[in-house]
Amino acid sequence: MTVSALFQEAYTGLKSLVIGLGITGKAFCQPGVTVIYPKEEVDNLSTFRGHVELIGKDEDPAVPRCVACGACVKACPSNCLTILCPVPAKEGEEGGPVVMGPAPQKGSKTPGAVIVDFSLCSLCGQCAKACPVDSLQFSDNPYMVRLDRREFQIDLLARLRRLAEQD
Repeated sequence: MTVSALFQEAYTGLKSLVIGLGITGKAFCQPGVTVIYPKEEVDNLSTFRGHVELIGKDEDPAVPRCVACGACVKACPSNCLTILCPVPAKEGEEGGPVVMGPAPQKGSKTPGAVIVDFSLCSLCGQCAKACPVDSLQFSDNPYMVRLDRREFQIDLLARLRRLAEQD
């Protein structure tokens, strides 16, 4: 290797080092974006994707827009959604205790229970895209912390009613 080739290689390496240190210096001088909870709280939640939640009707926010068609359940690649509907009594049977069956159920236009297992959810949004009546959206709750995995099974219908009472 010649002397000029050695100088050229050293120059290229030194130039690369200076450019890298310049980028690091700029990033070092900018304010941090990490939020240290509980000293600070997140203020921009417009792009946050939490678990899915039901949207209430405009005239009655405690009643979901959901028509229990089961499109969201079919579209979910993680199988984390379950919609249960009251199963109508068969002809000749007395109306005993209400039995819940998976959606869609013939004659049922409202869900009896909508359950999401957030521990399985991949936050892909396929359920919200597949909903024909736009009854699902992502929540904006970044502080969902639980100690047990079973606590991530959320009854969305009960959550909708609870949120409607708070408003």
